[in-house]
Amino acid sequence: MAKPITLEKILFSQGFGTRRYCSDLVFAELVKVNGVLAEYPEEKISPESLVLSVDGKDWEFHEKAYIAFNKPSGYECSHKTSHHPSIYGLLPQPLVERGIQCVGRLDYDTTGLILMSDDGQFIHKMTTPKKNIGKIYQITSAEVITTKQIDHLLGGVVLDDDPAPCFAKACEKLDDRVLAMTIVEGRYHQVKRMMAAVGNHVAALHRTTIGQYVMPTDLAEGEWRWLYPDDITQLSKSIDS
Repeated sequence: MAKPITLEKILFSQGFGTRRYCSDLVFAELVKVNGVLAEYPEEKISPESLVLSVDGKDWEFHEKAYIAFNKPSGYECSHKTSHHPSIYGLLPQPLVERGIQCVGRLDYDTTGLILMSDDGQFIHKMTTPKKNIGKIYQITSAEVITTKQIDHLLGGVVLDDDPAPCFAKACEKLDDRVLAMTIVEGRYHQVKRMMAAVGNHVAALHRTTIGQYVMPTDLAEGEWRWLYPDDITQLSKSIDS
């Protein structure tokens, strides 16, 4: 049984503003708790299975935020962008206010699955090379993908900034110019550079899978959703499991 917490602290923890502002939200009759209008900011409430409504919008309580996001092209995975808009501008302000961060990044022109969280241990676990967590990218190439190129990717290619070879964990040719490639590293522009190293060129790049978590087919570009314990278990599994 979760320990009761004051409503003011709950709202603050979810990113709805300072504690004073959260109290003002309650006094302004803008907060409901499980469908019931809240009256007192200091009221203690169990966060278990809690659904808030703040200014008419429902919000699930999550002690730590874990989300899946379908990144569109043309956005940077940074708060301080250089040439393109930030993906954080596509998220609800409470998520941004509570300090949610990308779990690894995608290039501005790469689309697909990206994870975000405010849990530092989770971010480290998902990004450390020691965990060997695979990521599957769907590559649309400029030229026809040959068997020789696939064998080269699986056998390892050397990138210009590192003498250690870079391997594709798995490759599945989906069409003449479409390849699903699994990697377990995260070097700078790795997929694009690997394709260039075998004599081809990436025309479009889309990430579909991290670990054993596949991005839901109904998650549209620019949309996000909460991750739950079963999803986290999938994410934590290595591609080798």
